[in-house]
Amino acid sequence: MTTSPRASSVAGDVPGDAAGEQDRRRALIVGVTGQDGSYLAELLLAKGYEVHGVVRSASSYNMGRIDHLYRDPHEPDVRFFLHDGDLGDSARLMTLLGRIAPHEVYNLAGQSHVAVSFERPEHTGDAAGLGAVRLLEAIRASGIECRYYQSSSSEMFGASPPPQREDTPFQPISPYAVAKLYAHWITRNYRETYGMFAVNGIAFSHESPRRHEDFVTRKVSRAVARIQAGLDDYVYLGSLDAVRDWGYAPEYVEGMWRMLQADEPGDYVLATGTRTSVREFVAAAFDHAGLDWQQHVRFDRRYLRPAEGASLIGDSSLAAERLGWQARVHGEGLARIMVDADVAALRHEGRHWIDRPDLPAWQVEAAW
Repeated sequence: MTTSPRASSVAGDVPGDAAGEQDRRRALIVGVTGQDGSYLAELLLAKGYEVHGVVRSASSYNMGRIDHLYRDPHEPDVRFFLHDGDLGDSARLMTLLGRIAPHEVYNLAGQSHVAVSFERPEHTGDAAGLGAVRLLEAIRASGIECRYYQSSSSEMFGASPPPQREDTPFQPISPYAVAKLYAHWITRNYRETYGMFAVNGIAFSHESPRRHEDFVTRKVSRAVARIQAGLDDYVYLGSLDAVRDWGYAPEYVEGMWRMLQADEPGDYVLATGTRTSVREFVAAAFDHAGLDWQQHVRFDRRYLRPAEGASLIGDSSLAAERLGWQARVHGEGLARIMVDADVAALRHEGRHWIDRPDLPAWQVEAAW
C-alpha cells in the first residue's frame, strides 16, 4: 500500500463546518468507497453539498472509485471529507454524527455479494443487517435531525414471481437477502415508532464500470476486453438462464437522493422493468466487441448459487409517479457502456506498459 495525502483525512476528523458554510447541506455516506457510494458522492458534490464519507480502516486501500474526488482538506472550499469508521462501532457512529451534524445519511455499506453470503452468513448478517440498526439507533440517540436512506435489495423478493413492487411479499432465499430484509424492516420500525424520516430504496441490480469484478456483469465486460486484446481466450460462468433487471448505477443514486427530497418518507422500488438474462447480457457484450460469445464462454458449476429465485423484474411506477424517477439505461445498453469502459481501461493500462523500456517486447504486446 502506498502512502497518499488521503491517509490524513481518513485517520482524522474534519468538522462539518470546515468549509465555513453553516447553511450548506451536509451528507454522510456510509460505504462511500463502493460503486454506489462513489456515484452518490459525485452527485451530491455537483449539487453543492458538503459530503462526508465513512471508510473502514481495512478498506482504506480501496480508494480507486473516489480518488478523483479527493482534495487536500487544507485547501479552500473543500467539500469532500473522509472519516475512519465502521458499522460495527456504535460509539464511533455517534461521534461522527455529533461532529458532522448531517442533514442526510445514506447507508450503502455491508457485504453485498449474494454468493459470498452463503460462505459467510454470520458476517453478512452483522454487516448488512445489524449495521443498519446500529446506525439508526445512533441517529435516534444523538438527537440529530436528519433524513436516512437504507439501501434495500430486490433479492429480498427471492421466490416471489415478477413483476415485484413495493407490496410484493418478501421471500428471501439467501443469507444476504435475509440480512437486507432485517435492515429493511428495522428502518420501517424506526420510521413508524420514532417518527424518523427514514426510507428504504428497494434497488434492483444496478451495474457500472465501477462494479467489482466478482459480479457477473463486470466479470463479463472485463473478459470481453481481455479476449478482444488477445490476453485471454475464455471466460467461465455459471447459469446463463438467470434473469435480472439490470440498470445503470449513476441513475439509481439519483433515485436515492430523490427519496430524501420527498415531502413524506416512504419505500420505493428502483428498477428498469426490463428482463435481461445472463445469456442476453453476455451476447450483447461480446457482440459489441465484434466477438462470438459462444466461442469464448465456458460453463463452470462452481459459479452456481445454492439457491436461485424467480426472475427479478421490478415495477418502479410508484417512484415515477411520486419522485419523477425513471431508468433510461437497460441491460443491453448497460453491457455496451461497461465493455467500452473496460476496453478503454485496458488500453490505458497498455500505454503505461509501453512507457516502460525495462519490459521485454512480448509483455508490451500482451498488454494490448
